[in-house]
Amino acid sequence: MASLYTYQDTNSKKTWALMAVFLAIIVAIGWSFSYIYEAPEILWVAVIFSVLMNIVSYWNSDKIVLRMSGARELSRDSHRELWNITENLSITAGLPMPRLYIIDDPVPNAFATGRDKEHAAVAVTSGLVNILDRTELEGVIAHELAHVGNRDILLQTVVVILVGFITLLSDFFLRMSLYGGRDRDSRVGGILLIAGIVLILLSPVIATLMQLAISRKREFLADATGALLTRYPEGLASALEKIGKHSGTMKRANHATAHLYIASPFAGKKGNGMLTKLFMTHPPIEERVAALRETQ
Repeated sequence: MASLYTYQDTNSKKTWALMAVFLAIIVAIGWSFSYIYEAPEILWVAVIFSVLMNIVSYWNSDKIVLRMSGARELSRDSHRELWNITENLSITAGLPMPRLYIIDDPVPNAFATGRDKEHAAVAVTSGLVNILDRTELEGVIAHELAHVGNRDILLQTVVVILVGFITLLSDFFLRMSLYGGRDRDSRVGGILLIAGIVLILLSPVIATLMQLAISRKREFLADATGALLTRYPEGLASALEKIGKHSGTMKRANHATAHLYIASPFAGKKGNGMLTKLFMTHPPIEERVAALRETQ
């Protein structure tokens, strides 16, 4: 029977598997280019680049995500209630106190990031702090700490870097086809052009599939773990309802980071149709609220 430790171990394996696949893909692309251009040094560049990208993903992806989101670190004095809630829940969960960040945005939302529990960070929007009461805020923070405890955060954060790289790779193929292949061989240019077009067309699908690969089940698991931590499921359920009723889109919403948040940062990402649910990075809020209230 699956347990919390099973999910923790699975998340760790998924992270390393994702980084290994990324390494293999970049090396394969580098080999293809070195073969086409008869330049072995391209393969070495690809190997070095893929290794460096994995290192950056592991050590610095949280900093990149926080910067992309416009988050700034806060102190106990500036947000005393939020700080005390996080500190108390961290002690209860047996976790180190994460760094706390605020995002100046009226849309209520939050996410956790970091490579492990000793280097975790939790970011909340100003809108979340403003519209939630204490028990609701406790529910959201407990949910994010659950992601830390469940070892979701490294996997979620690494995906951001790799999804962003897909977009850069498609642009690179197009540029190489238009400029790099033209002088040498029209056939080579044509191959690169086709590869670039295919990547551009497929990159949104690939990005979504990579995000879904980390499984929407993690949100239900984090909800359940967070509710267990506060021993008050209604707090998180009520918070999710308030977040779900807000129709705004976050100012710095990004498809690469959307899966990190407790709810989609985009307006209008709702619906219960089979196709809609298939490509959602989060399960419907109504289902999450229902699951929480069933545990009471």
